[in-house]
Amino acid sequence: MNRLIQFEPIKYILGETEFYGLRLKVNPAVLIPRPETEELVDWIIHDCNVQNPVILDIGTGSGCIPIALSKNLIGATIESWDISNEALMVARMNAEINKVNIDFIYADVLRLTHPAQKQEFDIIVSNPPYITESEQLLMLKNVLDYEPHVALFVPTADPLIFYRKIADIAITQLNSGGKLFFEINEQFGNETADLLSLKGFKNIVLRKDINGKNRMIKAEFDIPVI
Repeated sequence: MNRLIQFEPIKYILGETEFYGLRLKVNPAVLIPRPETEELVDWIIHDCNVQNPVILDIGTGSGCIPIALSKNLIGATIESWDISNEALMVARMNAEINKVNIDFIYADVLRLTHPAQKQEFDIIVSNPPYITESEQLLMLKNVLDYEPHVALFVPTADPLIFYRKIADIAITQLNSGGKLFFEINEQFGNETADLLSLKGFKNIVLRKDINGKNRMIKAEFDIPVI
């Protein structure tokens, strides 16, 4: 009760949460998974038409996205990146709890400290930091005072910084016809779609969550024939 009075999230107090029907450990090193991220996972599962898909998850946090995908996409091979070694420890623990095999790797996408070799991913998914620093004034204490800022915030002057960098990575890492999925800031849905279009992605779909907010986007990439 004392911790609740201090606005500490109950999921951190309990040390676990549920995501897409799975039990996950959480602590202040990782964001508490949100329902809209479940919607993103559900979209990917029902959209996937590739047998034994090869998937890259960028910014894994608790591992909720890759673990749920691994449990629901038969034969999936999944690699997950994060900048936080503490988050990677939580994600590995959650993968073990849920009996899935995922390759968790330290990577800083903004500084390009990630695998440089050509990969062949069918799907790349990311729920990157997307809340602008100016939005902090509107946030509740249970989020602002406890959840990791490195996983939440981006500069107000460059709110799409992670989407731009990850789109560039996707261009080199996706198979032809591969798909890129993002969770997004509801304020920048059209801007994110325009960014992807300018980088050559096709069949871009902006999707609303259960609350009617633009919260996820899908785009396809075809490697140009030379």
